[in-house]
Parts: sequence; structure tokens; C-alpha cells
Amino acid sequence: MINKGSKLYSIFTGTCPKCHEESMYVNPNPYVLSEIFEMHKKCSSCGKKYRIEPYFFYVSAYVSYGVGVVFALAAFVISYVFLQSSLVTAVIAIISTLIAFSPIIMRLSRNIWINMFMHFDKSFLKENK
Repeated sequence: MINKGSKLYSIFTGTCPKCHEESMYVNPNPYVLSEIFEMHKKCSSCGKKYRIEPYFFYVSAYVSYGVGVVFALAAFVISYVFLQSSLVTAVIAIISTLIAFSPIIMRLSRNIWINMFMHFDKSFLKENK
């Protein structure tokens, strides 16, 4: 289990990187595609602004590429190696995986990107215990 206070907690839950108390997104469900990029301006718990600069999250597209490669590699290994399917079936599995998980990949890449620049404040961990 990933505990509060680690970067992985904030990355996988989409919570504020500073306090881990509130979701950064207006709608935590990434499959509501009309709201996939809608983020709160700042955390209501600690007041941390999420947009460091105007085009801060544009670079997360590069992170998204890397995360997509990981998902594609996982789909290939599962379909081709473990299930011993044909190469054509493995390619179809990769494409299907990337389409099905693209909202999650987009959110994960944003979460990774913001966590590279913001760090958890341990005082929030002590306050909640």
C-alpha cells in the first residue's frame, strides 16, 4: 500500500502534491472526457497553486509519451508473451490498451510532472495524526 507522504501517493491518487488532502481535478474520474483537464486553481486545504506558470502542463505531453510506452509494453508482454498470441493480435492489444487507457495516461503524466516540482510538506502528515 502506498502511504501519504510519498510522491507515488500523489501521482496515483491525483491529490495535491503538498498536502495530499484534495484531488487536483474538478472531477476525479478521468473518463468524463469533457472535464479531463479541468483542475482546481489551488488546493482548498493548503492553498498551493497548481499552475506554476501559464503553460506549465504542456510539457506533460512528453511525460505522457513515456507513460504510454510503459502501457504499450505491458500490453505487448501480456498478450504476446503470457497469452502467446500472434504478433498482429499483440499490436491490436497495444492499440486497444492505448485508446482505453488514454485518459488515465493523460492524468498520470500531469501528476508525474507536477510532482517533479512540488514536494510533500511533512507538517500536514503530523497534523492529521
